[in-house]
Parts: sequence; structure tokens; C-alpha cells
Amino acid sequence: MALYRAFKAFRPEKSKQALIPALPYDVMNSEEAREAVKGNPYSFLHIDKAEIDLPKGTDVYSDEVYQKAKENLENLEKTGALIQDEKPCFYIYRQIMNGRSQTGIVGCASIDDYMNNIIKKHEYTLARKEEDRIRHVDTCNANTGPIFLTYRKNDTISNAVNAWANNNEPIYDFVSDSVKQTVWKIDDENTINLISGEFDKISALYIADGHHRCASAVKVGQKRREEKPDFTGEEEFNFFLSVAFPDDELEIMDYNRVVKDLNGMSDDEFITAISEKFDVEKVGGQYKPCKRHTFGMLIGENWYKLIAKPEIIDESDPVKRLDVSILQDNLLSPILDIDDPKTNRRIDFIGGIRGLNELEKRCKEDMHLAFAMYPTSIGDLMSIADADLIMPPKSTWFEPKLLSGIFIHHLS
Repeated sequence: MALYRAFKAFRPEKSKQALIPALPYDVMNSEEAREAVKGNPYSFLHIDKAEIDLPKGTDVYSDEVYQKAKENLENLEKTGALIQDEKPCFYIYRQIMNGRSQTGIVGCASIDDYMNNIIKKHEYTLARKEEDRIRHVDTCNANTGPIFLTYRKNDTISNAVNAWANNNEPIYDFVSDSVKQTVWKIDDENTINLISGEFDKISALYIADGHHRCASAVKVGQKRREEKPDFTGEEEFNFFLSVAFPDDELEIMDYNRVVKDLNGMSDDEFITAISEKFDVEKVGGQYKPCKRHTFGMLIGENWYKLIAKPEIIDESDPVKRLDVSILQDNLLSPILDIDDPKTNRRIDFIGGIRGLNELEKRCKEDMHLAFAMYPTSIGDLMSIADADLIMPPKSTWFEPKLLSGIFIHHLS
């Protein structure tokens, strides 16, 4: 059963509620971060991407970057820009984007639950990306970015969250990048015990987004245990910052593909080759798939609708039935010779938030071929994680992104 507990968050002083929070460290590069913080010394990017406060060209993995992050975090705390609650609380975090709302509970999940697979994964992680966040968390002595978790909806938790939000004033209410961000603090012991007790009845939590941050937080916790052999399990380093959302409130967006060339084939030769496994129909304009196993395809300036033929669909396999797998196994790999999409430089990936116009733009600039995908479902994600399987790379794109800097969890 899942252990999910309240904690004493460091969080922005109310007048800084819209100044400190920032998008996650991994959605922008250093130059974009430098541009984003202009005129705002409070932005959490000064912690999450501290190289922006060092000379250009500084190695982003150098010791001075992590030390600068620690210095910047401590400065926000010392000056009162970040304040800490006096007793452990849960927090309600609601985001509204384009009229759609998702409401999660901010708390701390257990590193033991991660190691025992109560917290389930669906992605592999890369050692170098893990190492970066391990050093960042360890040096800052804090989880600075929340892990995006989901769980199968629990009516008791939902009712408690809604009742609290309806009957209490939010501590924050602001807009960031066109997304409304609202936060309530749950400081009532009975409500806290009710929520944690209901989580204890939940058999599994699922990582929706943030596999590298999660793995890194767990490894820092393991490191602290080695340094403190008499640990009790109650120390803060045994837990990591998370936001847990019920599955029925989340939406996965499409994660589209663009390819540089047709592997030596002409347009006509390529269409003939793919017609063996897909029905191909030319359409008059942009085509966005409206159901599973259909794809929009752009070659140059021409759009096509692809439908996977029944014989290439294996509905009994939770990974192979994914549209990203069908495209990879029956087209990208055998026809375009893109065997490893993680490392092949002829393919790139575009989050659905950018729309189909971005695919057309790339095909005019540096690519020749694009695929518009039907989104993977939350149900697919959970089925794969339950089976201890791994999703193909770039299968899911979540929006809105959880902001960093609204909640900070110290490890001691």
C-alpha cells in the first residue's frame, strides 16, 4: 500500500507567488533560461539552472553550478522570499489550461515504495541525466522539482480535496504561461489523516512524468542511508516531493515525429513501401488522428491519412498495441532504418502542444516527413507499468507542466 505523507514545505512568500515558480529545468536550454529570468532575480530557474548565473560556456555539470544552485536557494530562504510552514501539511495544487482542470495533492512519497515497485515506472532512465539530478538534490539538500504521480481515482480523496478547496481560501492564485495555478494548504490534522489513510489503501502509484527526477531522489535517499546506518526511516531523506493526481483528471497529448529523409526513396516509392502494412489515403489538408491506430502523415506539403492494417495490431500486448510501437516496428525501423529513435539523428519529436503547424514548419525547414500521432492513454500507461514493461521512447507528453519552486522539500 502507498505511503504518502504531509511535510513542512518551503514555499514562496505570498507577494512572490508569481515570481518564483518556473517551468521545469528540462524543458529549456541555458540560453532560453537566461532570457526567461531577465528582470526577475527570484525565478526558480536560478536554482534549477544555476549556470545562468555563471559565465557563458560554464560546464553545466561542473561543481560550481551545483554550488551556485545551493547558494541561490539558501539566499531565497534567508531573505524570506521562501517561507516554511510550521507543521506538516498537504497542499492542493490545481492547474487550469484551456478550460481543462487537473487537481493534485502535494505530499511526499516513499523511496521504499519506489524500490518495492509500489510506485510503478514505464520508462528507462539515462545514467548521465540521473547523475545531474543526484548532484543537484544532494548539494541543495532538497527536492526542488515535484514528481508527477497518478493513481486510480479514489472518491474519498476526491471528496476531501473538493470540500477543502470549496470551503477555504487559496494561499496562491496566479497565472503562469496562460495556465491558472491555484494552491490550498491543508493544515487540519483530521483531513491530513483521512487523506494519508486513503492513500494507504491504494495499491499502486504511477510515475506519469519525472522518471529521472524520481530515480535521482531515491538514489540520494539511499546515499543518505549509507551515511547514517542507524536511520529510522522517518527522516526526510526517505521521502521525495510529489504531486499525485487522480487518473481521470489527466490528459496525455500526442507526441509527434518528424524525419529528415525517406532513406533514399522517392515519395512514390515510400508510399508504395508503407502500403503493405498501412492503408494510405491522401487528404486535402492537415490530418489529426481521431482514434487509435490511425496516423496523420505529411510528406513535403502533402497530407495523408494512414490506417494500420489489422494484421500488424496485437491487442493482447500492452506495448505492441501502442500506436508509437506500431509506427516504430512497421515503418520507422524496417522502411526508414531508424532502429533506435533515442539516438538516431534523422528523427526528432515534437510535443502535441505545438500543434500540426509545427510539423509543417519543420518539413519546410529541415525535415521531409512528419507523423501526427493519436495520444497514448492513461490506461495504456498504467497497464504497461502494471505488467512491469517499458513504453517506447517519447510515448507521452503531459500538459500543463508542474511548476518548480512552488514547493520545496528539504531532506533534513
